[in-house]
Amino acid sequence: MPLPRSSDDSRSPDTRVRALLDRSTAPLEPTSAEQTRMAAARRTLAGLDGSRHVYGVTHGFGPLVDHPADPDPARQGTGLISHLATGQGDPLPPEVTRTMVWLRLRGMALGHSAVAPETWRRLADLVNAGFVPVVPSEGSLSASGDLVPLAHAALAFAADGAGQAWCQGPADEWRREDASAVLAALDLPPVEWEARSALAFVNGSSACLARALHTHRELGALTRAAAVVTGRTAALLGASGEPYEDALQRVRNQPGQRTAAAWIRAERTASGAGTGTAPGPDRPLQERYSLRCAPQVLGAVLDQLDLQGSALADEAEGCSDNPVLVDGTLLHGGNFHAAPVAFVSETHACGVHQVAHLLERQLALVLDPAANGGLPPLLTPRPGAGSGFAGVQIAASSHLSRLRQLGHPASMTAVPTNLHNQDQVPLALNSANAVAQMTERAWWILGSLLLAVNQLAHLTGHQDREEGRLWRELREEFPPLDRDRPLAEEITRAAGRARARFLPLAVTDPDPGPDTTHAEARHAAAV
Repeated sequence: MPLPRSSDDSRSPDTRVRALLDRSTAPLEPTSAEQTRMAAARRTLAGLDGSRHVYGVTHGFGPLVDHPADPDPARQGTGLISHLATGQGDPLPPEVTRTMVWLRLRGMALGHSAVAPETWRRLADLVNAGFVPVVPSEGSLSASGDLVPLAHAALAFAADGAGQAWCQGPADEWRREDASAVLAALDLPPVEWEARSALAFVNGSSACLARALHTHRELGALTRAAAVVTGRTAALLGASGEPYEDALQRVRNQPGQRTAAAWIRAERTASGAGTGTAPGPDRPLQERYSLRCAPQVLGAVLDQLDLQGSALADEAEGCSDNPVLVDGTLLHGGNFHAAPVAFVSETHACGVHQVAHLLERQLALVLDPAANGGLPPLLTPRPGAGSGFAGVQIAASSHLSRLRQLGHPASMTAVPTNLHNQDQVPLALNSANAVAQMTERAWWILGSLLLAVNQLAHLTGHQDREEGRLWRELREEFPPLDRDRPLAEEITRAAGRARARFLPLAVTDPDPGPDTTHAEARHAAAV
């Protein structure tokens, strides 16, 4: 058996991802070592022999690298940013953009990009003051980094007329404002871009990486929520507890499966099933796979999150740029290519789909008299006169279908461009954006199932001895469906309740080990 994992281990993938996201909201302040490295790299760049060609500094960008650059570094840098400001679509969420900028500045501080230290300082001061650019989400190849979204951020930092920034209102709502007006309100000067610093800012994988880090955490919360609703459903239906026993998971040798089963088992016990494992008198020996195989499905997602968390954290702790200075040597290469992030997001897409599909199938199960123990069809107490959860299931099926459409690997749709300079592109931001949309729809499916399980508790007359907070909130907020009513807004609210409950929790727990009492107790208290 593998050694138990510890969530307190600072090198565990989950801890690293959570720490990165937490740090991305903290003030930026370079260490003395980082200041020394940035200054030394800048001096090295300035001291290079004039015969040494430097991409973007002495020569042009992309396929124009054989042509001389503008002799004015400021015009060269401004031109770079201006021609790349071509993004479209809805903006990235402000919290994602904040992480994106933090990642750029963190990578620059490693001392390989030769940015002007005063430019770094000005950027950090703006970020620390709460300045968050408005960045379109569409238009990046994630090949030469996320050039387009980062260019829009650079425009905002420069207070260019086309740049916008987010402004937070008294009710914490976000609205867009002209970047120059936001800078004036902060009483801080804009950034003055020159060629090397401008290129270092836009030439990295930070937009797709920021989006993937946030969706990674979101998927972990969704997976845990799915495990909890599975345990609740199994308890209310009287389903057998054997599929969730730790001994069964232990012989499979998959740590994620063991964790998921512990979560399900804890909720099943907390929801009144007790510690017994025998099925109720009206239940089959073996349930449909959507209940019986939930530990295997959700556990596989957890293990993939573990693996992908390592890849994301490694990417965040490195330098994505071109060219870079390493030990005083200038090296041209492809360290901006975001293939690692693309593959993570495509794996995320598989995980979101598996969780959403499981939830949708559990919804179908609890609505079906052939599987819900003979309760009314669609959980309506007035069949025929009422339709119950028919509309809810129809919408959930649509969400699952749309989710599947979004899950196609973006890297398989690559188009060579940029005069064939960028002839192999990963499209990592496209995938990360799609996963964010998939995850939103998966929460809607979960909200649909939560309402159905809430109705299931009403119809069975279930009474919790120690009702968990989530179930108490659902019972108090959503009355029994005695007569048909519009449920769209209730689905959204139920999904929001679950998201708020589970998102702060860890993506993965320690391996519960043979004695899961403490893990189950922690889980029951949290839910």
